[in-house]
Amino acid sequence: MFDTKIVIIVREDLKNWQKLNVTAFLTSGVVGANPDLIGAPYEDASGQRYSPLLIQPMIVLATDAPGLARIHHRALNRNVQMAIYIEDMFKTGHDAANRAAVQHYKTEDLDFVGIALREEKKIVDKITKGAKMHP
Repeated sequence: MFDTKIVIIVREDLKNWQKLNVTAFLTSGVVGANPDLIGAPYEDASGQRYSPLLIQPMIVLATDAPGLARIHHRALNRNVQMAIYIEDMFKTGHDAANRAAVQHYKTEDLDFVGIALREEKKIVDKITKGAKMHP
């Protein structure tokens, strides 16, 4: 049904709350870069309205730190836009501090705990090869 695939990859050794936090933040990065992914608002049989959701499913994968670095490298080589989350972002409390944490590191020194991307399915599959479905 969709030509693209949305994938969030989290580092497998994170605590559960960290995995959920990273997944939520990375989802916002995908949506922010692709506002066309938001559907229409929901409404129940009583007429109560609810916020819209994504129109496309997402897959959550898990891998280790070297796996995330490989995924990042593969995505860079294919010029695929990514949302990223690094270890230092757990120590910050707001967006400006998150951006400053990322800017502190050179590309090759980023300590990823999560990456999200949306691209053509075959490209996503090649980029994320080796990562497994999150348990």
